[in-house]
Amino acid sequence: MKKISIFCLIVFLLISTSIIKNSTKKIEQQIYNTKENIRILNNQYEIVKLDYDYLTSPSKLLKFKNEYFKNEFNNYEILKIKKLFIEDNNLIVN
Repeated sequence: MKKISIFCLIVFLLISTSIIKNSTKKIEQQIYNTKENIRILNNQYEIVKLDYDYLTSPSKLLKFKNEYFKNEFNNYEILKIKKLFIEDNNLIVN
């Protein structure tokens, strides 16, 4: 009787260990997937926030230009901008 009860206890412990191990593996996979989804959403949020910051006002755009691109851009007057056309292998400046 004692041997049967010990055998049953060992079998019960093996089965319970297997069930717990499988359930924790599933939970860990869900946690990993959730973290990856959060990471992707954070990246998208940063991109959208950057777009919003740039497109909200011209003053912010000028501020960011001065902050990040000191001498990389030049200002031009719209009326001084010319158009180039190619007609019959000839360049025409308008």
